[in-house]
Amino acid sequence: MFEANATMYPEKRIGDLPGISVGHRFYSRAEMVAVGFHSHWLNGIDYMGQSYRKGVYHNYTFPLAVAIVISGMYEDDLDNAEDVIYTGQGGHDLTGNKRQIRDQKLERGNLALKNCVEQCVPVRVVRGHECASSYCGRVYTYDGLYKVVQYWAEKGLSGFTVFKYRLRRMEGQPILTTNQVQFSYGRVPQSVAEIRGLVCEDISGGQEDVPIPATNLVDDPPVAPSGYTYCKSLQIAKNVKLPANVSGCNCQGTCVDPRTCACAKLNGSDFPYVQINGGRLIEARAVVFECGPSCGCGPGCVNRTSQRGIKHRLEVFRTPKKGWAVRSWDFIPSGAPVCEYIGALVRTEDTDHVCENNYIFDIDCLQTMRGLGGRERRLGDVSVSAINSFDGDDQKSESVPEFCIDAGSTGNIARFINHSCEPNLFVQCVLSSHHDVKLARVMLFAADNIPPMQELTYDYGYALDSVSGPSGKIKQMPCYCGAADCRKRLF
Repeated sequence: MFEANATMYPEKRIGDLPGISVGHRFYSRAEMVAVGFHSHWLNGIDYMGQSYRKGVYHNYTFPLAVAIVISGMYEDDLDNAEDVIYTGQGGHDLTGNKRQIRDQKLERGNLALKNCVEQCVPVRVVRGHECASSYCGRVYTYDGLYKVVQYWAEKGLSGFTVFKYRLRRMEGQPILTTNQVQFSYGRVPQSVAEIRGLVCEDISGGQEDVPIPATNLVDDPPVAPSGYTYCKSLQIAKNVKLPANVSGCNCQGTCVDPRTCACAKLNGSDFPYVQINGGRLIEARAVVFECGPSCGCGPGCVNRTSQRGIKHRLEVFRTPKKGWAVRSWDFIPSGAPVCEYIGALVRTEDTDHVCENNYIFDIDCLQTMRGLGGRERRLGDVSVSAINSFDGDDQKSESVPEFCIDAGSTGNIARFINHSCEPNLFVQCVLSSHHDVKLARVMLFAADNIPPMQELTYDYGYALDSVSGPSGKIKQMPCYCGAADCRKRLF
């Protein structure tokens, strides 16, 4: 990327970088290098050298630090979040025991941080932590701009000279998001006893592998979610018949070769998931063909990613304007499955008489494939036999989905997930036991890296003025998602 000049910010700059906000997570030092956020693979201090004297920073004295990584590599580090004592670079044992084995020198990065003190230049601070869900075993969180307010030299714990720098976080920035402090949307409870406003310890009643608590700090007296029955699998209406199971792949154990796996061939001769964090969807597709009950592979196959149920610690919580909402106590990486939309699988025509049911989800996989009704078309390298077998003469079914999922009276946690004009989840249709796109499973995946305690949302997909009441009059519902580009109306 360096040789091709393909890094996002090839030139170093002071301060924030556009597009990288406080709380952004990098899954390796390499990602920071590729972006240009911190351009060293190993060194903790990134700085501008003498070559920058001729540019826009010609009035500064160089070298000048622009970013540091705090990752616990030095025994003398002291991190109190807002106020940091940072140990300069060099002189420590590279075998990983964090001990100093020689004196540090006031040069390169150490000199660059000293110059920041004298010229009041802020530096970007990144904290690194161990993280089992990261492919390199660590995750690096951007925690904002800090002023380097003081520096000095002293004898370290091992008896060698080290340089110390006191950094103080600048005011007016978002709340810190690293594990040592708190997450931007609130502190993650460590147990049920720590949950404020608890009204139900598990809305699933033990059906899910992970309990789903509900909290209410809005109503007085506080009430729990009611008016429905929780279920973790689709309830099939009597007049709906699921197709017979299709033949599957002949893979054994787990599918590994997309050239020979019959299910991978349906996905354009490739697997839609990567084997990271239990499986992550690479990109949104028209439809995902997963391995099913007739396949030779086992439950650990990466091409069964959406079939493993809820794995994150989710919470249903009450909001002032939007009713109930959902958030996660765990960090959810981009592409990870969150949950399936569960309810009663019914024919759309059977819900026409229902006026005030906001829990109906149309299975519009076919319409999305064809880009009908204003939908963004998603037709990639997938098998189109299911589309071609559809009776195109049925104009009503072509424009209106034949089936839908009604979570009004029975459903799972997905019924509580709200709309947003800038969502962090996306809808993905999935086929496994059969290949009828009109009866595809509806899954919700993470559209971006989602920090703990951030509300989970997806775009309901309503077009403005598309919903009518019993009298035929256009209905309007205000949107309270709070997004910067909010449309102000849900429909």
